Amino acid sequence: MHACLDDLVTALYVTIDDLLGPDPRRHHPGRRPRLADSELICLAVAQVLLGCHGEHRWLRFCYCRLGQLFPYLPNQPGYNKRLRQARWLLGEVMAHLAGQTPSVHDTLRLLDATPIPCAASRQTVNRSALRGWADYGWCPSHSRWYWGLKLYVVTTSDGSPVTWCLATPKLGEREVATALLDRASLRPGQVLIVDKGLAGAAVDEHVVALEAVLVRPDRRDEPARFGTLGPVRQWIESVIDTLKGQLGLEQHGGRTPAGVHTRVGQRLLALAAVVWFNWQLGAEHKRSLVAYDH
Repeated sequence: MHACLDDLVTALYVTIDDLLGPDPRRHHPGRRPRLADSELICLAVAQVLLGCHGEHRWLRFCYCRLGQLFPYLPNQPGYNKRLRQARWLLGEVMAHLAGQTPSVHDTLRLLDATPIPCAASRQTVNRSALRGWADYGWCPSHSRWYWGLKLYVVTTSDGSPVTWCLATPKLGEREVATALLDRASLRPGQVLIVDKGLAGAAVDEHVVALEAVLVRPDRRDEPARFGTLGPVRQWIESVIDTLKGQLGLEQHGGRTPAGVHTRVGQRLLALAAVVWFNWQLGAEHKRSLVAYDH
């Protein structure tokens, strides 16, 4: 079965509307919002899938591309404000979609971290509202320094995000990973595949306490156990590549803590929605965005 973005948005709207139930604001004094929360989340997902990083351009383009699905489209200030206020809802919907994806019942989980640049000049760093949270960090993949945050994400084997967080690069990866795993709801016997940067007794003991199994590439200074895990590690690397290459993770454009959190959550939700819908359709490649990026 072939689907398009209109089908994804329609199915997502119905699912979110059922999840949220009746809008409590309908029974409160004052004017009812012309754009429902379910419509707002669908707009946010479609924006990412169509590669519109700027909200002004997105709302102009949306009139001709998805205008038939939305009887009302807000202006840019209203859309931006509503979306930042609903950033908690992005995570709730993502968790709901992940719970409806068959791969959530698999025994395999993937964990990785990737830099999120937030500024490119010293002048921007000095006046940024992210100072005190964002900081300088080293990106070994590109052998360069960056100023921003670090995204930690736990996914299923097909790339559906389960849980995630943003942290300053000054924090150690092991410290953040152990805190994130407490929210990942690992089941006894579940296998967690990580990078060798998370090697350490504290991480091993924490995963054992969760009754899970930690698998990572062997380091040079330790006995051989699992090998390099190249093919398996490529799964999580390809998920990160999808977030950065097709969903524009590094072009998030956030300038405040709420803005960065919202825009990163937007992209993770878009990925979760695609994987969820491809499972509904029985698509061969569950993380394929080709049908929804135009």
